[in-house]
Parts: sequence; structure tokens; C-alpha cells
Amino acid sequence: MAKHLHELFLRGLRHFPGRACLVDAEGPRTYAEVADASGRIANALRRAGLGPGDRVGVLSPNAAPAFDCLLGLLRAGCSWVPLNPRNPVAELEAYLVLTRCAWIFYHEEFEETAAALRASLPGLRGIVRFGGTGAELAAWAGAEAAEVEPLQAGWDHEATAFPTGGTTGRSKAVRWTSATWAALAANLHAGVHHAEPPVFLVAAPMTHAAGVVALAMLGLGATCVMIPRAEPLAVMEAIERHRVTTLFLPPTVIYMMLAHGRVRDFDYSSLRQFVYAAAPMSVEKLREAMAVFGPVMCQTYGQAEAPMVCTVLSREDHAEALRTGLTGRLASCGRPTLFTDLAVMDEAGALLGPRAVGEIVVRGPLVMAGYLDDPAATEAASAHGWHHTGDLGFQDEDGFVYIVDRKRDMIISGGFNVYPGEIEQVLCSHPAVQDCAVVGVPDDKWGEAVKAVVELKPGRSVDPEELVRHCRERLDGVRTPKSVEIWPELPRSPVGKVLKRTIRDRFWAGRDRKI
Repeated sequence: MAKHLHELFLRGLRHFPGRACLVDAEGPRTYAEVADASGRIANALRRAGLGPGDRVGVLSPNAAPAFDCLLGLLRAGCSWVPLNPRNPVAELEAYLVLTRCAWIFYHEEFEETAAALRASLPGLRGIVRFGGTGAELAAWAGAEAAEVEPLQAGWDHEATAFPTGGTTGRSKAVRWTSATWAALAANLHAGVHHAEPPVFLVAAPMTHAAGVVALAMLGLGATCVMIPRAEPLAVMEAIERHRVTTLFLPPTVIYMMLAHGRVRDFDYSSLRQFVYAAAPMSVEKLREAMAVFGPVMCQTYGQAEAPMVCTVLSREDHAEALRTGLTGRLASCGRPTLFTDLAVMDEAGALLGPRAVGEIVVRGPLVMAGYLDDPAATEAASAHGWHHTGDLGFQDEDGFVYIVDRKRDMIISGGFNVYPGEIEQVLCSHPAVQDCAVVGVPDDKWGEAVKAVVELKPGRSVDPEELVRHCRERLDGVRTPKSVEIWPELPRSPVGKVLKRTIRDRFWAGRDRKI
């Protein structure tokens, strides 16, 4: 088993030195070529005095040179600080201060952002530009040797300071160790099978789940095809052009692909695993996706504190649900993965039996080493010896896990607990709806009233009252939205998550919401 994250890449290098490792707009580069470039970067960082204990950021769109830098800093023993270029400069600055980042590699596209960070962060020991001709990076690292001395560190070595979602406020920094990454890779490969080296499409930001999966895939000799962003048409074209076998996308992007006028114009026969995560997916749209892309859908569930693969609903599970008529199982996020314990807990810390709703808790090597410089938050998230996810859910008698909703998103209307997720499932089954969010809004009679905010498919129109009727036919009076608003576009985070807090705040401005 690889003891350090970069050793996944080295395993791919040993077995597939001549295979294409990274492919972007500049063309393919082999494992041997990427090893040469990342090795020189690693040695240049070590010459600059950086190594274990130092954190290094990479600010870039999806691009092969960014991955060279990522692998180089890992091979030097540094900790990766993912920097999403879609975030505002103030957020990037705050996260760099929090992580005490020592060095930054940045793509030339973000020269203005880099200049602002350089000016505001005097503690930076270095900042190096790449992109275009790569002259600055080449001048800085080109003269170094390509061979790198092995890293001497244990399983508790910090490999990544990963940001939390930031959808409820400023991001915390989550410490992922070598043990975290080993459990992540093992869980992923146990649940997402590959009979041969995959061709993985990096379309969602490499600073988040797509980059995480790509790093794990390198141990299998994967070819990672990188496109700048997850634009639906570009994704569909790339699948056909590069014969992609595996990709990850959040449901939001999949919904946009399904609504695209050309979604059925491309050849998806190469696909083996279409992984979706980051948010639950509408069962109706999931059935549609399986009809369009084939029986290849695969769901994983996790969070920054227990990354990505606490559970897996495999492609076989999806196909079995349709074959047997147990389509309700498509609402599950799967069963616990091989190296992760999962349970459902009540407020007092007691573990609950099948079908009882409580907080989903997990434990094992996948769980973070803690929040950086925040022992109180770490302790609160680790009560009763389990990591508390903040998700409400239950397990059925066969061990499948169902997420009811986030604890913070639950609506209390007239004394009843209302879970937005089940209402959103109903709304997304309407043929005109592309995406939606259900929130509680102030109401003098009920305390909170259920409100739906809807984004329609391109070119579609619908009366809000029709959507209310659609829900009333399928839900009881408590859960049926009291009102529906249609917005041109829902607010989303840089990685595509719908920002319910932003929506909710619009209705609660000047009033306190307590749950």
C-alpha cells in the first residue's frame, strides 16, 4: 500500500511509464515525462528549504502544468493547499493566512490575483508562475535533478489542508494525512471498479473532488484528460473524443447536460463509471441519466472531513434497482465502504436501528486528523468517538444509507419537522424543472413556511401554481410548498453546490432564524 500520496503516481509510473498520464489542450504527456517535471519541482522546493510541515498552494484552472506542481510539492513532502481560482481574492487570502501557506504556484491567467496575494501576504516565501511557455517555472526548476530522494515520514504526515465547502461561512482547513488518502484510495477502488487503466475526465475543478479522484486514479495508470471547466457541451464532446471511461460531476452539471439540446448527439459507449457526488440527485433525473449515458452511474457520499467515499452506490446497485423494480433505492447513497464504519446516532449519542432517522456518523482512517488550529470545532465534531457529518439520515435493513437532509436545512413549520430534500425530489420530477432549492421562510402563523425556488430548463416555462399543484398531488399539506418562485439561476458555490444559505438569507434579512 502506498504510504504517501505521491506514491500512487509512482506506482503508475513503474507500471505504465510510456502511457499518457496527463492530457490537456497542449496534448498528451507520459508518466515518464510528468515524473521528470514533477521531480525537478520537488527538488527546487527542497532547495528553497521547503519540505514536511510546509504548505504549498496551487492556483489554476484544470491544466497539466498545475498537476506537475501538485505532484512536485507532494514529492517534496509538502502539504497541498487547494486554491479554487473562482473564489474571491479575499477568501483566498483568508485561507492562505489560516493555513500559513509558504509558497504558491499560479497559472498566468491569474496574474492579477497573484499580484494581490503577493502584496497582502508578506509571509509568503515564494510565488512562481506557470502557463504559456512556462518560462518562469522552467527557469526556476529546470536545472534541478529529476530523481527525488524518498520521503521519510509516517502515516500521520499531513498531505493536504483541504477547505470545507464554505457554504455556511468561511472555510475551515481540514487536515488529511497519508492515512486519510490511503483509506480514500482504497475505498474508491473497492467501490468503483476498473478492469483496465481508466481514462478519467477532469472537468469539475481539480481543487476539489475531480482532482482528488484523479490523484487516486494515477495508481491504476489512469490517463487524466483535463478540460478547463465543466461546461456541458465541452464535457460531452470530451467523452466522445477521448473515449473517457470514468468521470466525476456534481448533480447540478449532470442536470444541465440532460437539459442540453445536443445531449443525445454523442457516443458515450466508452463510459464505465459516471460518478456523481456532492449533493443528492433527483431519482427522476437519475433514471434519465441512465437512459442517456448507460448503466454506468455510481454515487459516492462524503465530505471534506471524511472525504468522498464513506459510502458507494455502485453501478451494479443502480442496475439492480431498476431490474428489480426497487427504484426507491436510487434515492440511497449506497452502503458503507470497506474501510469506513458508519452508523446513525441520536442527540444523546445512542446508535439507532434500521429506519430510525438521526445524524449520520462515521469513523475510521478516512476521517480527518482535525481542523487546523481549531481544537474546539474538532472536539465538537468528534463527540462520542464518531465524526458527526451534520447529515440526517437512516439505514435500511440491507445497510443502504439514505440522507434525509442537512441538520441545518431542516424546516420547522407549525411544529413539524420538514426535510427539504424530499420536496426537492418531487419538484425535480417535473419536466420543466432543471434544479431547485427548498427553504424555510418567516411566517407569522407557522413560524416557518415551506418555499421553493426553482430554476427551469432552457426554453421552458411553467406557472408557479402548477408546481405547487404538482407537489400537492404527491405530498401532504405540511410538506407542500406554500409558495414557489422561479429564478433565472440559482446561486452556486465555485464547485457547483446550490447555496441554500444565500437563498435563505434573502428571505430572513433582519430576522433571526433559530433551529
